[in-house]
Amino acid sequence: MIEVEHLSKTYGSTEAIRDVAFRVETGEILGFLGPNGAGKTTTMRILAGYLPATSGTARIAGYDVHSDSMAVRQRIGYLPENPPLYLEMTVEGFLHFVGRIKGMAAGDRPHRVQIAMERCGLLEKRSVLIRKLSKGYRQRVGIAQAIIHDPPVIILDEPTVGLDPRQIIEVRQLIKGLAGEHTLILSTHILPEVSVTCNRVAIIHQGQIVATDSPQHLMSNLGRELTYEVEVAGDQQRAQQLLGQLPAITRVEPLSQDSQDQHGPGRSRLQVIAHPQEDPGHAIALTLVQNGLELYELRRQQVSLEEVFLNLTTQEAAPDALGIRWLTPRQSRVCSTTRQPHRRSAKEIWHGHRLRKHSGHLPAGTAELFFLALGLHRRRIILAAGGLFPSADLTRAPTASLPK
Repeated sequence: MIEVEHLSKTYGSTEAIRDVAFRVETGEILGFLGPNGAGKTTTMRILAGYLPATSGTARIAGYDVHSDSMAVRQRIGYLPENPPLYLEMTVEGFLHFVGRIKGMAAGDRPHRVQIAMERCGLLEKRSVLIRKLSKGYRQRVGIAQAIIHDPPVIILDEPTVGLDPRQIIEVRQLIKGLAGEHTLILSTHILPEVSVTCNRVAIIHQGQIVATDSPQHLMSNLGRELTYEVEVAGDQQRAQQLLGQLPAITRVEPLSQDSQDQHGPGRSRLQVIAHPQEDPGHAIALTLVQNGLELYELRRQQVSLEEVFLNLTTQEAAPDALGIRWLTPRQSRVCSTTRQPHRRSAKEIWHGHRLRKHSGHLPAGTAELFFLALGLHRRRIILAAGGLFPSADLTRAPTASLPK
């Protein structure tokens, strides 16, 4: 369903992403993981047709995002990090508005709005102004506008950021309910979301994919060490000595003493650390039993996804070594097109459209919504790509030239 090959994006001499490649099969949920500034948002916007790639290809449902961008936009639903919502509209009114600008037929629109509200749990809020909704419900509205035209592919950029634990659970259940009928890419740096939501994971670091696999395989194969917990009856020091002599074992540490152990007299617990390339579980059990020690438990501890993530993303160069110059607040306002709209934003984002009178009132994220919607109506939009950088990747951006 989604094929990305050798995708790169540069801003001047700065590489936001480099040689990115991954696949997402039909019905899968791919967790796109990475620290802030790693290139997640850049990749998502290229897939959504909002940014052009410098090189490489990406295909969605068989269509190239560059040469067949109109067909791609008709087949994706996109939720940017800041949902493009009009706060003075009601939930139902906003979804009808989105349906109109996405070119949906008038006869089909009420049915699609009803389905989107049902799937996102918004029926009770249909007549409520969006500004009166909690952040969790606003996020639901953002997802509803992404799925209103029933796209085969849904791209969600940080859908749970800023939500409280209850809201996170609700949005997580909503996302899982979309799987199967839709193919999803979930961009996030919140690791528990990936473990419980996604079929596969792609980890991006400093603009490059460093791992892609299922969460379970990543935790099994990419841990720094193998750890076993052993409960044994007998001489604890002798057990430590015997296990420490095994070639695959790097160290053995006591977890409890004989006299203090709650499991009964003569028992102790040990933590056994082994090389990640080895699996000495059988050798541990055999050594203890053959030497007259009673083995009560041998359990391999699972490496967490957090540990795998840190393992793959801790080799980070200092900002100066990457040629990054930090931005002043004024420069950040010029570079960011979604976080802090200002009087120049519409003119800087695209040319040829008389949106200047609205630019002081554009809500965060409106750029993405209008770009996709106007694209569906086949209007020409010229993106001033040379002077723009996704706001989520500002720490990687080159210094902007300020407008006069």
